[in-house]
Amino acid sequence: MIELLCYEPGIYAVDAGYLRPQLAAIYLLVEGGRVVVVDTATNACLPRVLDALRSLGLPPTRVDYVFLTHVHLDHAGGAGAMMHAFPEARLVVHPRGARHMADPAPLFAAVQAVYGADAAERLYGELVPAPVERILAVGDGHTLDLGGRTLVCIDTPGHARHHLSLLDTHSGGLFAGEAFGISLRELDVDGCASILPAIAPTQFDPAAMQASVGRILALQPPALYLAHFGRIRDVPRLGGDLLRQIEVQVALAERERDSGPNRGARLLAGLWELVNAEAARQGWRLAADSLHAVLGEYLALNAQALDGWVAQTAPRPGGEAV
Repeated sequence: MIELLCYEPGIYAVDAGYLRPQLAAIYLLVEGGRVVVVDTATNACLPRVLDALRSLGLPPTRVDYVFLTHVHLDHAGGAGAMMHAFPEARLVVHPRGARHMADPAPLFAAVQAVYGADAAERLYGELVPAPVERILAVGDGHTLDLGGRTLVCIDTPGHARHHLSLLDTHSGGLFAGEAFGISLRELDVDGCASILPAIAPTQFDPAAMQASVGRILALQPPALYLAHFGRIRDVPRLGGDLLRQIEVQVALAERERDSGPNRGARLLAGLWELVNAEAARQGWRLAADSLHAVLGEYLALNAQALDGWVAQTAPRPGGEAV
């Protein structure tokens, strides 16, 4: 049996078990016997969600919506499989991501190019197309009704151009995907959470990310539900930390802009310096080897993203960025 986290009435999290415990969360919102699944992780996570529904006494036909914060495969790789398992559900996704759910082959090819064919298959399995007629492409402000509970879609780009968050007007909580960074439980100190920016390799937009964080803060949510991982409170403090770290990482990228072929390695080394400084500032208690195990892949992706952002914003002859 899976462990089902109950944060408050009607809000649950399933640990997806992706790569390691407490790295990726799948959320269930339940109201009046109806369900929204927020993010899906991978195909391998479907049995965990079915077990969670079973433990709540809810059959798959009670799922009204599968909501994707964005279509990166650790969030949406299992979407097609879940749509077939939940015959009454609509798949809610940003318009920029909808075509990738109807035909995931190009998306999977891009993942294979990054990780290699064998690793991509091992991580995500065979992606299943979602039925086109059940895909609901929505924009900012679109509302969903869940048994009388109003949910509002919020456009929150920066991590990806196709990123949506979901505001639960009943609790005031916001399901933020990666728009508000990541908060890993291994870094908690006496129950106090930390936050780190989530910078994706292909679509990082620092100005948009900062604007999205600002928009989330303006909503004054009492809690955020992050994909990586779980519920966080003390949102204003964490938002300030997040905005500060985005600025610092962008400054690092600007300093290394002209580093040539060693830029990627220098960015990664610089990110580790920033993380070590943050560890001292926040009082993280992980030993160095444990910190590398927890954050190694995360920082490698951030370094790749910053390197790509620098390349994309390289000045053209005449001074304009590409």
